[in-house]
Amino acid sequence: MKSDIFRKMPVEKLLSHNQEGKGLKKVLGAFELTMLGIGAIIGTGIFVLTGVAAADYAGPALILSFIISGIACAFAALCYAELSAMIPISGSAYTFGYVGLGEIWGWLIGWDLILEYCVAVAAVSIGWSGYIVNILNILGIHLPKALIAAPGSGGIINLPAILILALIAGLLLLGAKESAKLNNILVAVKIAVVLLFIILGFKHVEPANWHPFMPYGWSGVFSGAAIVFFAYIGFDAVATAAEEVKNPQKDLPKGIIGSLLICTVLYIVVSAILTGMVPYLDFKDNAAPVAYALSKVGIQWGSALVSVGAVCGITSVLLVMMYGSTRLFYALSRDGLLPKAFSQVSQKSGAPTKSIALVFIATALVAGFFPIGKVAELTNMGTLAAFVIVSLSVIILRKSRPDLQRPFKVPFVPVIPILAVVFCLFLILQLPTFTKMAFLVWISIGFIVYVLYGYKHSSLNEEKIKS
Repeated sequence: MKSDIFRKMPVEKLLSHNQEGKGLKKVLGAFELTMLGIGAIIGTGIFVLTGVAAADYAGPALILSFIISGIACAFAALCYAELSAMIPISGSAYTFGYVGLGEIWGWLIGWDLILEYCVAVAAVSIGWSGYIVNILNILGIHLPKALIAAPGSGGIINLPAILILALIAGLLLLGAKESAKLNNILVAVKIAVVLLFIILGFKHVEPANWHPFMPYGWSGVFSGAAIVFFAYIGFDAVATAAEEVKNPQKDLPKGIIGSLLICTVLYIVVSAILTGMVPYLDFKDNAAPVAYALSKVGIQWGSALVSVGAVCGITSVLLVMMYGSTRLFYALSRDGLLPKAFSQVSQKSGAPTKSIALVFIATALVAGFFPIGKVAELTNMGTLAAFVIVSLSVIILRKSRPDLQRPFKVPFVPVIPILAVVFCLFLILQLPTFTKMAFLVWISIGFIVYVLYGYKHSSLNEEKIKS
């Protein structure tokens, strides 16, 4: 078993899954992929996280925090682009780790991504619930506390969070094409709202609010970068869509890099305007900083519009993240590391129905009955760990499989992948100790699951036994 746990999935075996009619339906193009990336990236980060990060960590230097996180993501995104174009298969970092580093590393990063996606989906659905409850209160509709909060937050169940998850799961059951159509509409609305904020807010920027620019020093900037990293995790979800892309070799790099570039520019501009409109300390404990800034300068109608945009933004994040998690379960199951039932695909919609049902049940239980709190920070930890594995896989596969066709190539290998690893490890060190300890506990549980189930049922192990 010692040597077998490092066995690598042959690329040729994976590519055999990608034949038309054998796996998931191929319905996505470069535009849909870019919109999926923006759908996952622009949401909670821009509408919620900017204010918290400015008030508690970086001050007006939040701009630098976003730039640092953006650079780390850019290096990782190039690595994702090479591997996803070369191996256009569902599973993203899990698949790349399996091929590049071996089964145990692939499994552990897949296990890590299960936590990342499910916690992110649950956390974002709770944020969605908060926005909806606030809008209903403005309209004079007051829901009972028992139905809008988890037991640990003074209620019995967070019903709005469960209902939105049920709605998203129902949409995913219809297929990737239908999900992408709705996502395109939601993304168009939220980009329009973000651009509206930039236009309206620019006129109300007071340069005096940018002083002091770096109130918490460089340590605050770096801590802020680790926190706002949550805002960038969406392009991993683009890679999970690989198997449903019509022309993956060309379109996946465009979708991954394009969505990251657009979102990085928007984040930097919004954070600059936000901290210029209102003193950064005013955002302390404020869950709706963009709407708050507009209302503070007297643009009430703009504030209301931003709330609508925030709901659309958070809904699209939910849609894409839930989509990504179902494709991850599908890939793990197809390779035998989880029960094969979760890789069953509907003949009509081409969707992995049992994986969708599993993700809905898991996220609904967390969102409905648990206050998220510090657990949401695990999303950052999981993403950073995944980026490290992907970057290392690029270096290893360049040496071990130079024969493979690479439609997109990371420039300056191994320098760019090494920089991605260094940046990500540095950001991991900035995260709270609780987050790192909880992550280690989760990974330890994953190792036990692999030993007791995954190793024995792995498709590679079954082939070995047959031969």
